[in-house]
Amino acid sequence: MFHKVALGVSGGVDSAVAALLLKRAGYQVEGVFMRNWDSNYEAGYCSDENDFADATFVCRKLNIPLHRVYFIKEYWNEVFTVLLQEYQTGFTPNPDILCNRYIKFDSFYQHCRNNLGIDVIATGHYANTSFGLFLEYYNETEDVKLLQPKDKFKDQTFFLSQVKQYSLKRCMFPLANLLKTEVREIAKKEGLLNVANKKDSTGICFIGKKKFQDFIAEYIDTKKGQFIDIDTGRIVGVHEGLHKWTVGQRCCLPNCKDAYFVLKKDLATNNIYVVAGTKHSALWNNICITMPPHWIRREPLELTENGVLNCYFRFQHTKPLAPCKTVKNSEGLTIILKNNLRAITEGQYAVLYKDGECLGSAKMKNICHNFVF
Repeated sequence: MFHKVALGVSGGVDSAVAALLLKRAGYQVEGVFMRNWDSNYEAGYCSDENDFADATFVCRKLNIPLHRVYFIKEYWNEVFTVLLQEYQTGFTPNPDILCNRYIKFDSFYQHCRNNLGIDVIATGHYANTSFGLFLEYYNETEDVKLLQPKDKFKDQTFFLSQVKQYSLKRCMFPLANLLKTEVREIAKKEGLLNVANKKDSTGICFIGKKKFQDFIAEYIDTKKGQFIDIDTGRIVGVHEGLHKWTVGQRCCLPNCKDAYFVLKKDLATNNIYVVAGTKHSALWNNICITMPPHWIRREPLELTENGVLNCYFRFQHTKPLAPCKTVKNSEGLTIILKNNLRAITEGQYAVLYKDGECLGSAKMKNICHNFVF
């Protein structure tokens, strides 16, 4: 049904092998390298010149044309500005989820349609859909499901949980049935040695080797506050801004015999409440309240008809799926976990799964702690 495909080529092993598999399947592949950050004018480090060199090598070896596109303005407006706003309001945002929603599965998709005359895109994400690896089950009149891949450890559906139907319906995930180890082996056998053993990128890519606290200080003014022990009410230290800390993070406080961990950030007072010990009961909770959810397809019938959705929850992509019950409230969802989890964090996304399908996600705005401040 489709012959020409635009592939996001990052200069890493995953997109390289995705390109190879698309070529083997007989598709005409157009490579697209995206630049989303400009280190010439902003703080931070951008490795994209090295990555572009690797992407160029891969595309030349596979005889694929490579286009370079810039989404710097879009990234700044749709992702980075939001990230700064949320840090300033005490949240801990997830830029990778925002980047996929607004850049890789929106700006990139629209660019390919408008400038390359391509209606189908592909990426090196570890994910799958009900339309198949190469859209062999594509149906214009049906909604597509976002499914977990074979490699459950590398599963990246968490980061795709806010993607919209119109682009997901026309996206191929060639790595869906491969393990990461298999992907690296394929790259070695094909002679893609410059990327075969390349380290995976983690965290916010343009920060580079800089500490996050130093990077974010370039954009948000210092506003000192106090670390307060929630059990004793005692001031145990001073911080330089709520935006530099997240729930569950260890605070290396001088002159304190106990190891303290962030429990909650108070925007009204600019104080951070901390607890002694990583296993402190206050860090472990099982109820969260969210903003309006984004469903990949539609609101699950179980929730619509029965009022309760029994499913699985995750707020960090490497953590095991946790059983939960989900109900609607006046603004979003209330999620009740079967067991307590550590450091559930406001601003992060509650991503919901059932029967191997990623149903969607909702940003968490309130965690119900098992104590009174």
